[in-house]
Amino acid sequence: MNEISVVIGSWGSYNACNERALGSEWLNLSDFSDWDDIAEELKKQGFELDGIDEELFIQDIEGLPSNCASWDYMNPQTLFETLQESGVFDKSYKSDTMAAFLEVRSFSDFTELVKAKGSRWDDDIRIYPNSDWADYGREMFDCCGYQIDERLLDFFDFEAYGQYIGSCDAEEYSGGIIEIMN
Repeated sequence: MNEISVVIGSWGSYNACNERALGSEWLNLSDFSDWDDIAEELKKQGFELDGIDEELFIQDIEGLPSNCASWDYMNPQTLFETLQESGVFDKSYKSDTMAAFLEVRSFSDFTELVKAKGSRWDDDIRIYPNSDWADYGREMFDCCGYQIDERLLDFFDFEAYGQYIGSCDAEEYSGGIIEIMN
């Protein structure tokens, strides 16, 4: 499962240059059952959530691509609750699908899917891990039930077929191919 950890900062402490200006300790978000647990942990670390530290931001993040969002403008409660509602803390295939999705789309696209479909945000998304366009093309060829003489398959360009058939819904990501049905 993809571990997602954050350092939470507060604009008040940051601007005051006080002892919390560098943010919280690293927090693994899957260790918490709800936002109130995170708020309690922040209070233990000295945050004054009803005072100077009421306006929180994500100071640092690990486990999500850095290019899919402007993390310091996102409220950490929104991030946590979106991830929790999506089911990525509970199911590794959802975590893997989210990681692939965020390589080719943005976190705001992910958030919109979760808002619209809840934990079923990934119903129309398929990942083909460790696959290239030729593998994807062969998979699409096989699933369509085409009947072709086995001897002729060596003359078929599955890579070109995969790119053609996937041109509307599929993209490459670092781990293979992702298909996002619109």
